[in-house]
Amino acid sequence: MKNLFVKAVFVILIATTMTSCYVQTSVVGQGGQGKETVKQWNHYLINGLIPVGVSKPEQMAGGAKDYTVVTKHSFLNGLVSGITFGIYSPTTTIVTK
Repeated sequence: MKNLFVKAVFVILIATTMTSCYVQTSVVGQGGQGKETVKQWNHYLINGLIPVGVSKPEQMAGGAKDYTVVTKHSFLNGLVSGITFGIYSPTTTIVTK
């Protein structure tokens, strides 16, 4: 019985830590040509079901015609989500001009 419990805990631990990070990339125009980046957190509740504050990449680009937008769950976002048991689930938006 103890051996089965240890195996179950091991499988659950592997399943939760080996998941991939969510990354979405959008290219506007020719994409980001420079090295200037702007980062902003997006705020969601209940594992991302309820958006509370979502960034606007157009405003983050500051009027640039060519930029790249990357939205992802960073390690820090996942840590915060895990600490709050998914009640607060942030993501990060990065705009490269």
